[in-house]
Amino acid sequence: MEHLPLPQPRREERADAARNRAHLLCVARRMVAELGVEKVTMDGLADRAGLGKGTVFRRFRTRAGIFHALFDEEEKRFQERVLSGPPPLGPGAPAAARLAAFGLARLEFLVEHLALVRAGLDTGQPKPLQHSPSLFHVQMLLSEAAPAAAASGTLALQLVAALEGPILLYLHPAEQAGPGLVVADLGASWCDLVERVCG
Repeated sequence: MEHLPLPQPRREERADAARNRAHLLCVARRMVAELGVEKVTMDGLADRAGLGKGTVFRRFRTRAGIFHALFDEEEKRFQERVLSGPPPLGPGAPAAARLAAFGLARLEFLVEHLALVRAGLDTGQPKPLQHSPSLFHVQMLLSEAAPAAAASGTLALQLVAALEGPILLYLHPAEQAGPGLVVADLGASWCDLVERVCG
């Protein structure tokens, strides 16, 4: 009996999904640059991308999901700087200096992408700080710079809470302070905090 080759729809679907995701993110990025985040909608993205609304909803689930995905791409580039960039942000500096540099760079990064951070916050889908990409890095540096203080892991969690988007937005709404002031103010406080913890 002749055996027909089995079809491979799953592999094709995965490839299509990856192409659609890349296309949607490219279009969404252009829309944000042209219109601002407030005017980017699920329907508008589907129309501009030439894809069905169902495809956009399956990919992002919510409007906030669009901006979360865009921010995630920026986050990956930031993590590359942390892992392999020049010191003190990258490897090669003392742990306390790296921790201070990390906080300053993180604040600058968040302020630079403030619109995406705001639009990507989904109050219906809270993200615990334990899932923050910053937590492992802060815990690692803190364990080297101040082992006793870092032992429980609680201090690293509190330090990360001082850097992540929600607390930044709460302390400094965009309409009340310019980006430079936000970074200078919070950055100075962060460096003081690191010095006290690690000193």
